[in-house]
Amino acid sequence: MSDIAIRVENLTKRYRIGRVQSKQAGSRTLLQRAASPFRYLSTTLRSPGEDEILWALNGVSFEVERGKVLGVIGRNGAGKSTLLKLLARITEPTSGRATIYGRVGALLEVGTGFHPELTGRENVFLSGAILGMKRTEIERKFDEIVAFSGVERFIDTPIKYYSSGMRVRLGFSVAAHLEPEVLLIDEVLAVGDAEFQRKCLGKMSEVATEGRTVLFVSHNMAAVQSLCNRGIYLQRGKVLVDGSINDAVATYLKMIEDRTQEDLSLRSDRGGQGGMRLVGVDITDESEMAAMTLITGQPAKFVFHINQIPPAMVLEYVDFTIYDLQGRPVAYFNSGDAGEKDSRDSGLGTRVVCAVDELLLLPGRYRINVGIAGNGDLQDHVEGAAFFNVEEGHVRGRPVVARSQRLGSVMLPHRWILPETR
Repeated sequence: MSDIAIRVENLTKRYRIGRVQSKQAGSRTLLQRAASPFRYLSTTLRSPGEDEILWALNGVSFEVERGKVLGVIGRNGAGKSTLLKLLARITEPTSGRATIYGRVGALLEVGTGFHPELTGRENVFLSGAILGMKRTEIERKFDEIVAFSGVERFIDTPIKYYSSGMRVRLGFSVAAHLEPEVLLIDEVLAVGDAEFQRKCLGKMSEVATEGRTVLFVSHNMAAVQSLCNRGIYLQRGKVLVDGSINDAVATYLKMIEDRTQEDLSLRSDRGGQGGMRLVGVDITDESEMAAMTLITGQPAKFVFHINQIPPAMVLEYVDFTIYDLQGRPVAYFNSGDAGEKDSRDSGLGTRVVCAVDELLLLPGRYRINVGIAGNGDLQDHVEGAAFFNVEEGHVRGRPVVARSQRLGSVMLPHRWILPETR
């Protein structure tokens, strides 16, 4: 048997964009077809212009050895999910070739392959059949699948009543336990609590040690680094880095930091519904002067400027996560947990402030990802919305200095009780 589990050769996927029309525009098009059929045919059959072409993947090539775990990283729109859909045979490539040796299990979206009207039990068998499993094989693994997912109480409830977290737990459990030789996973850790995420990482590591192959797409750099030795960094449909996972993550973080030089309101690499947008971030020190360098143990403020909120839109919360230079989450803040109301206009729109009385971060460089929620949906999400440095300071009178061998990113106030020396 070949040592190669996945072979991708010059894979491309091209989409033609700008073709979606409203119903009114569609009605006008029908009239235009009838009035000028030759003009319609000439414009429809012409080759698309360069601005109408999107290369989701453009000449991607790589190989994955059997039993290895490959991390695929990149910003939104880099082509990661397109790559997995091509490997899972959900869509066909424009050109190139992808070959997978062995049975494939794929978890590409929350609840992929589940029927909302069927119960969890029925969907386990349905999903297993889609993966090519025999009924006896599913029955043998059924109790283990359900126990891992943690949805035992609801296994005979229709999937449409499951939360997104319950669906992804059950979907991951099916894909991981039915013994695929190649497992494709896309952002499974984006949904679910910390306990489930630990179970997922443990299961993926177990799958790899059993000689099966995992291709793991995630924005969680800490998870990718803990699970993978090799990484691929995609940018605009091309492989920019194919090497050690540390090199791929370093390139990813450097690209994110470079984007902070752009006007935040003009950045297009963002998620959410778009009803509200983050247009500025200010980080201030104790004197409330703008500063990209903060001091350990001193106060700090994170000020988020949101564009004018539409009358029909309700701002529910602003949250942000601080990451260290290795991409590990260090601290999370959510304005919905508690907060004073401040409706002042910042000149840019609504102003939301998170005041930190005592910054307990160790010296180093950090970045923040920011999310804005309103009307029940995520309205905006920006990776690397701002970067800042932390320099040496004091925590409760104790000096905190930078040390090259220091582990961790947070300084907790503490005291030592030592034995007396004779």
